[in-house]
Amino acid sequence: MEVFWEHGYEGTSIADLTAAMDVRPPSLYAAFGSKEELFREAVARYEEIEGGPPLRALREAPTALAGIEALLRANVADYTDPAKPKGCMVVLAATTYTPSTEGVRDFLAEQRRGSTAAVHDRLVAGRAAGDVPPGADIRGLAAYVTSVQFGMSLQARDGASAEELSTVVDLAVLACAQRLRPLQ
Repeated sequence: MEVFWEHGYEGTSIADLTAAMDVRPPSLYAAFGSKEELFREAVARYEEIEGGPPLRALREAPTALAGIEALLRANVADYTDPAKPKGCMVVLAATTYTPSTEGVRDFLAEQRRGSTAAVHDRLVAGRAAGDVPPGADIRGLAAYVTSVQFGMSLQARDGASAEELSTVVDLAVLACAQRLRPLQ
């Protein structure tokens, strides 16, 4: 998982994977079938380990706005953790692709759409609970929040600090709060 996270799908060779796993290529192929299948399993593992806590924070917060803030702050902590590769594996693993890796690109795009859907669903739940006004642009807000989230991932990979990304979260929360005000 961490080899793909650090180097992306295209940047990771079978030699990198076998060295990290301390196996020979035939064993890797026997266990996973292909590099792409191993990658898909690595993404599933990543989502389980790294994606679970921010999504729980989003869902379990008392309001939609608090959930958005909790999600983004959890991402800042994860993206800048010195013990891990910087940024988000799902955002950064397939920033380049070739025709032979379109399946990987499409798979990761679907994973990212899932992030947007999670924010969308939280906003819908907020509307049902009364903390998101009826006229709020839920689709637009969900797209905005995940654009901020994905952008922070790239900034973290480029060396942005937790403090710098926290300022981005502060501004994003202010923007969302303005959009979530009850209509006058």
